[in-house]
Amino acid sequence: MSPDPPSAPPLLEAILNLSRFHKEHERFYSSSPLETAIRLQRHARTLQALADRWAEVAPSTRTAMNPYEGAEDLNSEAAIALDGALFMEGEGRPAEITAMIAELRTDAQGFAAGGEWLGNAMESSWKVAAATLEIDELADVLGERHRIITNDWLAAHMQSVMSHMLLRAAEMLEHVDFTPAALRADLAGARISPRRLHSTAEVVSRAADLCCESSRLVHDNERRWRVFRERADRIVQATAEGSAPTRSSPARPE
Repeated sequence: MSPDPPSAPPLLEAILNLSRFHKEHERFYSSSPLETAIRLQRHARTLQALADRWAEVAPSTRTAMNPYEGAEDLNSEAAIALDGALFMEGEGRPAEITAMIAELRTDAQGFAAGGEWLGNAMESSWKVAAATLEIDELADVLGERHRIITNDWLAAHMQSVMSHMLLRAAEMLEHVDFTPAALRADLAGARISPRRLHSTAEVVSRAADLCCESSRLVHDNERRWRVFRERADRIVQATAEGSAPTRSSPARPE
């Protein structure tokens, strides 16, 4: 009976597992933030359109015949087209603005949880990666593995920052009284509402920018995973053929 071929070291098996499943996982997360960024930019443009309108328009004093009439002075056709935000004479805050606030809070919660999980995962991966320093055959691709970890670690921090920004944006919107009567009173006076909306739009737009940056960081890992996996595959194949990977110990100071 011929002896069984030597098995790959557990570390290399773990590397192959990570490079297979996490690479596919990262392919999703290199595109998903871009979809979120587009949605956030749409919300920001809606707020900017309303703010631009309210910064200049004279508040209406006419009495509407129908409570479902659109408010001529408060509505922006761009905001309606972008997010469906329609101010009606007999209604309060548009349902679309309420939904936007809820969505910002939901996104904030999602980014907070995702950032915490990814940060913990990368901290663990960084510690485990120390064991790869002992494998001589990986010497010239160690930079690739550590770049993957640091890219994901940065993306984790960005998600945490985005969470704070979107939560603050929701809070900023909740400081605006969107009822037609309150808005008209404000537009007849200090016009604080358009200033608040412009500021909120800036925060949301910056969060969208960070979504794009997070996507770029994760996408940067695509080639690096491939290079690292190919090397690990060769080492595992060599092990199966009877050639064990060379391990080195840290040099001791004289």
